[in-house]
Amino acid sequence: MSEKPNKPEPRIKVLQLQVGQMANFTYVIADEQTGDAAVIDPSWDLDKIFDVLKKNSWKAKYIINTHTHFDHVLGNDQVAAVTGAKVVQHKASDARKDISVSDGDTIKVGNIALKVIHTPGHSKDSICLLTGNLLFTGDTLFVGNCGRTDLPGSDPKEMYQSLFDKLAKLDEQLVVYPGHNYGSTPKSTIGHEKRTNFVLQPRAENDFVAFMTGE
Repeated sequence: MSEKPNKPEPRIKVLQLQVGQMANFTYVIADEQTGDAAVIDPSWDLDKIFDVLKKNSWKAKYIINTHTHFDHVLGNDQVAAVTGAKVVQHKASDARKDISVSDGDTIKVGNIALKVIHTPGHSKDSICLLTGNLLFTGDTLFVGNCGRTDLPGSDPKEMYQSLFDKLAKLDEQLVVYPGHNYGSTPKSTIGHEKRTNFVLQPRAENDFVAFMTGE
């Protein structure tokens, strides 16, 4: 019996682009073997995205939003119009999208498999994206902090569950790519955040809620 050929390991390339006046990060993630790419949270400075795609001869298949606050979706329509990419958002989003995803779903970008982790708290439709040793955390987890929980659709109890029941239980070697450049470094690891991030220090849910709400 002949053995099935091993599936090629994707050669993952990640470009972290700081854009706009709110220290947002837009990401372009590509499988260098196939040339397929995804754009995560396009907002401002869209020429940076188009330049990266053209320079590397990458084809954007998807626009993936970690959540649908305006500063993460502002460039969706223009990037979609230029590239033909499909907009992907969590099913809880009311914004325009081509594809809805749920917790545990996989988004395939070439040979890259991006696993969707639903992490409500900052917003009802917040997701993180996991592939290999990379974790794109949007506004759920920053370097040294987490997203606000005092906005419409925010919930500190849900943030607690997302942080402690989901993200904190992941491999500590995972590289954290956040949605904003708000920390001391542009990226981190789950292990480093567990040791140093004040929102990830062990505490009961009611203590976390009181801490986040200032009560």
